[in-house]
Amino acid sequence: MTTPSIPQLNVGLIGGGFMGKAHSLAYAAMPMFFWPAPAIPVRHTIAEVSDELAAGAAARFGFQHSTGDWRRVIDDPNIHVVDIATPNNSHAEIAIAAAQAGKHILCEKPLAPTVEEAKAMYEAVKKAGVVNMVAFNYRRTPAVALAKKYIEEGRIGKVLSFRGTYLQDWSADPSGPLSWRFQKAVAGSGTLGDIGTHVVDLARYLVGEISAVNAMMHTYIKERPLQSGGADKLGASDKNASGPMGKVDVDDEVLTLLRFENGAVGSLEATRNAFGRNNYITFEIHGSEGTVFFNYERRDELQVFFASDPSDARGLRTVYTGPNHPYGDGLWPIPALGIGYGETKIIEAYDFFKAITGDGVVSPNFEDGYKTELIADAIVRSAQQKREVEVEAVLV
Repeated sequence: MTTPSIPQLNVGLIGGGFMGKAHSLAYAAMPMFFWPAPAIPVRHTIAEVSDELAAGAAARFGFQHSTGDWRRVIDDPNIHVVDIATPNNSHAEIAIAAAQAGKHILCEKPLAPTVEEAKAMYEAVKKAGVVNMVAFNYRRTPAVALAKKYIEEGRIGKVLSFRGTYLQDWSADPSGPLSWRFQKAVAGSGTLGDIGTHVVDLARYLVGEISAVNAMMHTYIKERPLQSGGADKLGASDKNASGPMGKVDVDDEVLTLLRFENGAVGSLEATRNAFGRNNYITFEIHGSEGTVFFNYERRDELQVFFASDPSDARGLRTVYTGPNHPYGDGLWPIPALGIGYGETKIIEAYDFFKAITGDGVVSPNFEDGYKTELIADAIVRSAQQKREVEVEAVLV
């Protein structure tokens, strides 16, 4: 058997935390799952805030080189792809520099902490003509893609309503440290930007554009112990109820009603203070001819009901995703064998590199990220003004 000729693309990863680990895994594993791969991602250089941290991350994640200065990644002509896995307030500077250098870009979500920065990032990649992607990886869950397929095929008819949640409990303990995720100057927002935007992205992906919102936001824990060390541990460890405290100036919970341009209505709830919920991402979509329901904590399952079902089989039933479903031929050989967070990142990498070596089209891209930030901004303004707010149009 002849081995196909596959291009190699050098990756420069900026950020060696949790997301850096997830992305590194995806680059290593993507050709193992999807073969022949569209390209072989070469883990070339990783950047961190110091040479020491970068060297440690390179050893751990399998990168050939390391640096304490992210600008070296941008300036290196041997690097084709820049992967941004840093705190939100650094995304714009890095992405704009990478676009100007002609690099393809994968950026973690949210695209930026402000509408202005998201717009500047979108303009930069559009001008440069580079492939760009924002890492809303939950779209890549096969059951979510299957829901999209059913909706596009008209299996549930005209979409009437969307109900989405993202509930976690890692910040419910007030002794959890004041990481950058609780600081507006770095994160831009709290629960809204961190996890609420994932639900916004799913709503846009599955139902369509959101035209107006009517929101409430609340902060339950007003201050937290200052964090020791720079690593972002999501508040799950290093608790210290007796240490010096710092102010929390972002939201712990967001709830909003949604209006869609196509006439559908919906709701969104996101919080990181829901004891007993780990990574509870759900959506339930009702149509004129059926319903789909998904719970990320049961990733291999999509619950469906079609009005065309016989009367003795009415009720939601479970479809277990496998080889016959989206991305199934590249994953595991039988349904319900089990996929995890890592697989969604592997699929994300596959679609990204396929776009680089193909037609350059991938979604969600920076335009999607910019639109999501416009919706997030409308949610904030709605909560502040205590009224329904229309989502602004994309301006470029």
